[in-house]
Order: sequence, then C-alpha cells, then structure tokens
Amino acid sequence: MLIVSLEQLLAPGKTVRYLCQDETRVGLKTLTGKVITARGVKPTVEVKWLRENFWIYGAIEPLTGKHFQHEYPKLNGDYFQQFLDWLSEQLGSDYAILQIDQAPAHTSSTIRWPDNIIPLLQPSHSPELNPIERLWQFLKKSLKNVLFSSLQDLRERIQQLFDQLTFEQVMSVSSYDFILEALLYAASY
Repeated sequence: MLIVSLEQLLAPGKTVRYLCQDETRVGLKTLTGKVITARGVKPTVEVKWLRENFWIYGAIEPLTGKHFQHEYPKLNGDYFQQFLDWLSEQLGSDYAILQIDQAPAHTSSTIRWPDNIIPLLQPSHSPELNPIERLWQFLKKSLKNVLFSSLQDLRERIQQLFDQLTFEQVMSVSSYDFILEALLYAASY
C-alpha cells in the first residue's frame, strides 16, 4: 500500500524501490573461522592484529538483487550524507524507500534527505530485520583466515567480490519472506 500510494502521490509514472541500507567495517585484522584439519592435529592460522580499516556503505534491493556500495574511511553522519547523495544520483528519477537502523549517523537532525529517498526506520537493536546484514556475512565469509598485506590489497579483493556478485546471489541471501510478501501484496494494488 505504501509503495502504491507513493507512486500515485509523489511519483506518478516513476518507479518506487524498496532498499535496505547499512554499513560494515573491513580491515587488516584477520577474521578467523573454523579450519578443518586431520584428527589430532591442532589447527593453526596466521593472524594480523593491525587495526587499519575502512567502511563499506551499502544498499540492496531484495526484490531484484540490485546493490549499491561505496567506500568511506569512517562511520559518521557526514559520510552517510555523502552516501545518500551518491545513492540519490544512482537512482536517477526513481524513488526509494530506504530501510535503515537507528544509528546516530542515520537519525541526526543534520541529515538532508534527498527528495527521492524516504527513510524507513527499523526497530532499535534489531539488525536481524535488515537483509543487508546477511549480505555482509556472505561477503565476509570469503575473507576468513586470509591475510592482506595492505588496505589496497583488501580493497581489490572486496571489489573483486562485488564484481562477482550476481543479482541472484543478493536476492538469495536478502529476500526475507515478510518483505517479499509485503512488496508483492503492494504491487497487486
């Protein structure tokens, strides 16, 4: 109903998309995971403890698998604003309902929401409701137990992961039934 109403009132003849947004930090500190070894052999994995990192701000469209991501050095309101402005440009003439968590960077009164992006706050302390969290887990799985010599090497690996990412994979990890049912119900009006 919300999407149909928005299309009729705010965006006649335009597409209204439902996007889910969040950020994730990646860095040189090794992500560790389980290792399979022979019976009786203690698993060992080299690790780095360097704290250099950067943030990936992203948004996904669970219905189509379309995804948007951009790198920033920190998590704060200024970079979130930059991401919103960039995302607005990527959307072109389309509108988006953007599901976000209630992080201070997202709810700051200084945020200037672009005309074509409408925020939808999810309940506090409920990351499990945001489908993009599962995408971050999916991407980080291939970074476990891997050492990167520099942030640039890590950036290149992450870019490679995003280049290999298909719409079907994004849909597979992010398409929650309750979201799809709501979107399909709204589309039937």
